[in-house]
Amino acid sequence: MLQDSNIRIPIAISLGAIAGALSRYYLTLWFAQRFGTNFPYGTFFINLSGCLAMGFFATFAVEKVSIISPEIRLMVATGFLGAYTTFSTYGLDTIGLIRSGTWLSAITYWAGSAILGIICVQLGVFLAKFGR
Repeated sequence: MLQDSNIRIPIAISLGAIAGALSRYYLTLWFAQRFGTNFPYGTFFINLSGCLAMGFFATFAVEKVSIISPEIRLMVATGFLGAYTTFSTYGLDTIGLIRSGTWLSAITYWAGSAILGIICVQLGVFLAKFGR
């Protein structure tokens, strides 16, 4: 049963996601206890460290070490880092667009995600309040 990649891959991603989500949760608590809640220190640290880890791992796994299995790659990048912060994937995707020379797409994706993301959060708040 575990020889089937249709089973191994979702299990690997799930295990990574559990670890990433719990890491995010406990780091956020730790930062709030140490530095207070006047600034989102935990989220700030998580987003930046997640981007650093994504850049390092994506480069290391693809360009340096070809012996890392697809399951391990997906467990770390999609599972762990995806649950730890999707901001890291946003950063990786933006760099991918820049490297491919599609500058307009890169700028549109980069700015659009940030600006429209904030607008969508506010829209969600409005819809939730309006629905009551």
